[in-house]
Amino acid sequence: MAPSAVNKKDDGPSQDFDLEKTADEAKSLLEKIIKDVGEKSATRQLIFGSASGWLTGFVMMKLGKAAAFTLGSGIIALQLANSSGYVKINWDKLTRGVEKIAEKVEDSTADKKKGLMNKVKNIVENNSIMAAGFTGGFFLGIGYS
Repeated sequence: MAPSAVNKKDDGPSQDFDLEKTADEAKSLLEKIIKDVGEKSATRQLIFGSASGWLTGFVMMKLGKAAAFTLGSGIIALQLANSSGYVKINWDKLTRGVEKIAEKVEDSTADKKKGLMNKVKNIVENNSIMAAGFTGGFFLGIGYS
């Protein structure tokens, strides 16, 4: 008896995740939501701003704590491995490499910072009630976590 060949079923073209397209869609959705909320009553703007600010502050504190724990644990493990002789670290070379990368990142984000600040300024000027609620909610979210 001859072995049978396995036929693969073709479900069509594969759907790859396009991060840039998804980011653009999220950006346009966010802009639409902010525009829609900006046209609502002051109470709704304040509630939306406070809720979104609280959620943002809460999530940022949780992510910040997790990132600090991970980074701190990695540094401690690296120092222990270095002092035990398992790893030899060339600190001068590491420092030079980090400085080069920091310069590249700073250069590539300089223009983006200006554009982001202009967008934030426009949102705050056009939706001052929502921005005030967001700020208060953000600080509550940071303090709550």
